[in-house]
Amino acid sequence: MWKDFFYYSKSERRAIIVLLVLAVAGVGGILGLNQLAGNHLPVRQEASAEIDSFLAGISVREKRWKEKKTLPSKSEGERQPLVLAPFDPNVADSIQLRRLGLDAFVVRNILRYRAKGGVFRTPEALSRIYGLSDSQFVALRPYICIIPQKTFSSDTSCVSSREEMTARQEEMAEVSPGKFSEGTVVPLNQADTSLLKRIPGIGSGLARMIVAYRHRLGGFSRVEQLQEIPHVEVALNKWFDLKDGPYRKIRVNHDGLDRLRNHPYMNFYKAKAIVEYRRKRGRLKNLSQIAVFEEFSDDDIRRLAPYFSFD
Repeated sequence: MWKDFFYYSKSERRAIIVLLVLAVAGVGGILGLNQLAGNHLPVRQEASAEIDSFLAGISVREKRWKEKKTLPSKSEGERQPLVLAPFDPNVADSIQLRRLGLDAFVVRNILRYRAKGGVFRTPEALSRIYGLSDSQFVALRPYICIIPQKTFSSDTSCVSSREEMTARQEEMAEVSPGKFSEGTVVPLNQADTSLLKRIPGIGSGLARMIVAYRHRLGGFSRVEQLQEIPHVEVALNKWFDLKDGPYRKIRVNHDGLDRLRNHPYMNFYKAKAIVEYRRKRGRLKNLSQIAVFEEFSDDDIRRLAPYFSFD
């Protein structure tokens, strides 16, 4: 059969030979590449040293990052100790405000408010600062001393202001009476912490807890609700009376989900049931409509009845 090869013309035989050579060269190239891929290429000494240096640098950076992660942050290390002391929010500097336990961004908001000409004329004005929680304000309220504006001057220093506040506190302490005598009755929904502390068995911490819980409730409806506060014994109930009911109620047809759920007697599911009913059927008219919701028990209805407003 190979004799047929000579029946082609000279140019055709030359083309066939070229194609065969190219085919053999291609097969040989493929086999050579596969062999090189199976073996490790030799690495120059200089390249090896660069690779080792690069890997060592990565190891050092990883070690430093782990050490930095385990060390206390700068803010924690430099955090001032908590010191509750009399202060005037109109003149207190950032260090004094931080020692009161306020977060840095709350301190910045106070300083920015003052820089724009804002003045705290009453202790309650401080509670409107963005970022200050209700519990923080309740804890700080007994220590807020607003110096009358006429005593301010352009060169008033923080040191002199603190001295004035300390003197004022000492003067108030001298005229402040002691504990109430047996038989005294205090209005539960109006008493502030200074009045509560005059009741035997109530200190600063317990007084702040009572005021804070009263604020969450919107006012007490029964004296017995005091027992819902930790460490308040039944024996303390005799010192209180209720001349009026809650001063802030739950607006059933207007309050949003978050405001509804924040009441101590409510939760997410109760609040959602009310919101969903309003969305699907409109306004709620009375307590009996809420009583049929499966999220509310009879005890829930009894406790919430004084706080619901259907206006």
